[in-house]
Parts: sequence; structure tokens; C-alpha cells
Amino acid sequence: MWMRSGTAIAGVAALAVVGMALTAVFEPVWAHGPTRQKVRESIEINAPQDKVWAVIRNFQDMSWLPPVTKTTGEKGNEIGATRQLTLTGGATVDEELYKYEPDMMSYSYRITKVDVKVLPVTNYSSTLSVSPAPDGKSKLEWAGAFYRGYPNNDPPPELSDEAAKTAVSGLYKAGLEALKKKIESGS
Repeated sequence: MWMRSGTAIAGVAALAVVGMALTAVFEPVWAHGPTRQKVRESIEINAPQDKVWAVIRNFQDMSWLPPVTKTTGEKGNEIGATRQLTLTGGATVDEELYKYEPDMMSYSYRITKVDVKVLPVTNYSSTLSVSPAPDGKSKLEWAGAFYRGYPNNDPPPELSDEAAKTAVSGLYKAGLEALKKKIESGS
């Protein structure tokens, strides 16, 4: 009886080893598509939180973002509010507000429509938030999560994970720098 039990255990162990070996051999065949990317940028602004929040709190106004030439929208800061950003050159980006927390000085939105040639992302969501920083200053943070612009394996370079992260990071940095300049200069 003892031998049978030992043989059964040895047989199960052998099957497990074979299973792991097959998994290692066939893993590339089972590879999945893109993974969710994340970008987080922040800037310290020499102004109190209320002053920074006053500039960004209106979901219907993105005039502070350099490539935006016009913002139109509906429903103000209500959950489900929409806006369309018109960019330099005429391209548009459609967005929807899904979380608005004025007490926390934060709001979150998602892109509902964008040409990947304009911004190489899909399934994009983002949050803007203001928090205190030392000496009466504020920290403004812009964080986003998204998938690259090409949903399948082997994306072209302009729609890769790296292209998506670079584009979003560049957009965030430009926006944050523009906000800092606008708020600190009082314009």
C-alpha cells in the first residue's frame, strides 16, 4: 500500500513538471495584448490650494492647456458632463466627467473619442488634484491610465506603449507648466 501511494505521488509530481514545461514552451502563444500604462506628473505652485483649484475646477474650461484653442461642453461639473476640446490644427478630443470632488479639490474624467494620430491612447482616464505643499504652496498632480493606441500585439512605433506614455507625459508637463506660469503671474 505504501508503495502505491508513493508511486501515485511520484506520478502527480511528474505530471506537474510536464505541465510547467509545456506552459513555458507555449507561453508566447498565449501572450495577451497591451497592458494598462500609467503616467503621473506633478508640479509645485507658489500659491494656496484655493487659488490653484479656482483655475482648474471648471471641467468646461481647459483654456490653460497649450494645444487647446476652444472648449465646448454640457452640464458644467455634474457627473456625466461632457466637453469637446478643439486643438491647434482642428483635431478634437471628446471627454466625460465621472468623478467630481470639490472638497478634495479633485476631478476625474475619461476620453470618449480621440483619433490615435492626435493622442496615441485608448481607454484613457485621468485625474487632476490639488494638495498642500510646504510654505503655503500647492502641489498640482495630473495622473492618467490608458492603453496604447494599437490594441493588438506588435504595434507600430507611433502607437506603442512608449509612444503613448511619452505623449501623455509631454501633455501633462506642458499643461502643468502652463498652469504654474498662469497662476504665479496672476494672469
